[in-house]
Amino acid sequence: MITDSEKLHEECGVFGVFSQKTVNVASTVYYGLFSLQHRGQEGCGIAINDEGVIKCYKDLGLVNDVFTPMVMKSLGEGNMAVGHVRYGTTGSNDRSNVQPIVVNHIKGRMALAHNGNLVNSAQLREELELEGSIFHTTSDTEVISYVITKERINCPSIEEAVNRAMYKIDGAYSLVVMSPSKLIAARDPRGFRPLCYGKTEDGRYIVASESCALDAVGAKLIRDIRPGEIVVFSEDGVRSIDDHVGLKDSSMCIFEYIYFARPDSKIDGCNVHQARVRAGELLARSHPVDADIVIGVPDSGLDAAVGYARESGIPYGIGFIKNKYIGRTFISPGQSSREDKVKIKLNPIAEVVKGKRVIMIDDSIVRGTTSARIVRLVRDAGAKEVHVRISAPPFVAPCYYGVDIDSKENLIACRNTIPEIAEIIGADSLGYLDIEDVTKLADGSSCKGFCRACFNEEYPTPIPQGNSKNKFEQKIDKSKKKNKGKGETNEELQ
Repeated sequence: MITDSEKLHEECGVFGVFSQKTVNVASTVYYGLFSLQHRGQEGCGIAINDEGVIKCYKDLGLVNDVFTPMVMKSLGEGNMAVGHVRYGTTGSNDRSNVQPIVVNHIKGRMALAHNGNLVNSAQLREELELEGSIFHTTSDTEVISYVITKERINCPSIEEAVNRAMYKIDGAYSLVVMSPSKLIAARDPRGFRPLCYGKTEDGRYIVASESCALDAVGAKLIRDIRPGEIVVFSEDGVRSIDDHVGLKDSSMCIFEYIYFARPDSKIDGCNVHQARVRAGELLARSHPVDADIVIGVPDSGLDAAVGYARESGIPYGIGFIKNKYIGRTFISPGQSSREDKVKIKLNPIAEVVKGKRVIMIDDSIVRGTTSARIVRLVRDAGAKEVHVRISAPPFVAPCYYGVDIDSKENLIACRNTIPEIAEIIGADSLGYLDIEDVTKLADGSSCKGFCRACFNEEYPTPIPQGNSKNKFEQKIDKSKKKNKGKGETNEELQ
């Protein structure tokens, strides 16, 4: 998937570090966030705790652009820190929505970073606003911070406040919460989003969305945080609170393995690269085709292509060169076409595909326009046939747990049959991963169940009402103003 408007976006990435002594934790978070950059490229932030004083810097942009040497120097040292990379699935791309969120309260300071989406954020926010709460952002992360702060008033500790808050918030959330003296990691009871922790040789504890971030800072993975678990890091050591463990059936997002996570990460005991290779193998069994070569669309289609080639016996080839200087958030100057963006990001190797029957593996088809352009690139490079295989089932439903699919309107699989989609994208044939095979990808995972709602509409939570990404940023409906006097008040109109 290539252009921003036609691809799935990641949710976010969280990172935290706890040290028994004051060190340069900012650089640790910087490298951790850099390794999680694939999970969000809209904005990023770091909050440093220096003996109870929390200093935070955040802005729109990539980690390397936001955290200049001058900014890093200004953050100073500390013994704890939390960081975040963001792609907003709730709230617009605005600096105010960048995390971590820092709270200064009579019961103590707090910095919070969140990966996921709540399904009851609209209801909770309405309740809090009617009680007098004033929100400064439009993201559901601030709702979580308010709920925790409210619970903190009558709680003996910050971890107990987080514990009580988890009875009220619902949906997908992996959290890192920093108080003046503790670092807290929490994962929702269904375990939608990944979260793990490890330890460096010098004794620093690291919490991260993916294990690849632990590798980046020299930490050894200890284990994944269990669904519903709260882990507290303090001067007294590491303590686990399991009041919410086992309260809900686990529903790990299977698309973490298909697309979101980095292939060198291990999630709940299962290596992501191996899961994608397995997807390719399953595709080869269920959707075989006579061909001369198998190629993958960078990046997440490459592993599945290796699996397809291995299982089918058809040679694997490097069919595309990706411009390594253009990240996932490439924005072209002026009004250049999306076709130009595809050509700039990907270039087929004609010598590999010319005159051959090609099997092209990709991770998904959302609207279909990008897939059509990639197929055209391969044909223009001289391919005799192009057979497309997708390492995920068709998308037929919106996601409410952190993937930017909020409507059926633009999903090509909701309007067309598979043969019709093949014709639309210009492929000689098209095959998707069978939905029965999806849970086979994460062989060896400690998760007992997976969320496949975007493929089968079987949601593990109640479907939220009125939760759109930009719910709190919608413009005034002027047509309602014209009808004023027919029951609406000024407050309702404005």
